[in-house]
Amino acid sequence: MIDRKIKIQIDPEVCDGCGQCVLVCPSETISIKNKKAQVTGNESIMCGHCIAACPKEAIRLKESEFDKINFDTFVYENKWMKHGEFNTSDLVRLMLSRRSCRNYKNKNIDKNILEDLIKIGTTAPSGSNCQDWTFTIIPTKKDVVRLAGKIGLFFRKLNKLSENTFLRKGMALMGKKKLEFYYENYYESVKESIERYETEKIDRLFHGANAVIMVGGSKKSSCPSEDALLATQNILLGAHAMGLGTCLIGFAVNAIANDVTLKSDLGVQKDEKIYSVIALGYPSERYKKLIVRKKIIPKYITF
Repeated sequence: MIDRKIKIQIDPEVCDGCGQCVLVCPSETISIKNKKAQVTGNESIMCGHCIAACPKEAIRLKESEFDKINFDTFVYENKWMKHGEFNTSDLVRLMLSRRSCRNYKNKNIDKNILEDLIKIGTTAPSGSNCQDWTFTIIPTKKDVVRLAGKIGLFFRKLNKLSENTFLRKGMALMGKKKLEFYYENYYESVKESIERYETEKIDRLFHGANAVIMVGGSKKSSCPSEDALLATQNILLGAHAMGLGTCLIGFAVNAIANDVTLKSDLGVQKDEKIYSVIALGYPSERYKKLIVRKKIIPKYITF
């Protein structure tokens, strides 16, 4: 059940009845009565629009559950940026410059930087403003190597399972084609990666990253996967701006989703699901050009 309990209060002595809070409220929680803003609705998604819009600062929170985000590694101006104020070309350049990094320096990431990245993640929107993200930090390269070993065990078992032609084909005939798909598309590359790690200690999973951030969500939320992935994108862009390289590790997501022991080791709760695993580190690679993308043809529909 999504918590829609109203947690705001309006000071009638300060409110001048301008109506800005009513204009921006998506839940019709507030209305103007007797030339003053009043809470008249039965629920709220606690988006904070009313607080942000009030020119008199007449609206406050009843509880201390919410607070301004404070960062440890940088300072930002606590002032709303109006639409069109930011330089669009700089934003696009940041987005186009961020690439998946697979070469890292052997340099630890400060704990405060990792926690600030999580805070950056929480600035993303979420369905019904649930904000039911979960963030798990694997803080050092030693920890990342141990995690990679656990994930490697899962894929060793999966490869052995997929080698069974009778099982693989039989499951496909029953409409369960995941194992067949895995065998056709990933078996050989995973086998090679495992062998190279065992013989040469070459990490083809986390690529020598110095830390990992896992982003999850509560299954009780209205759209947990979308929420987690929006937060993930914020972290990816924030990391690039802070001098870090990142890479999304889909194989790790798959292993965590299907390995009960791995879930337990990572403290994944029953109502929680991990939607992204982000490898992080100081990059030892440089580029000279921006990325290219497949051409797209937008679809227009008119009524």
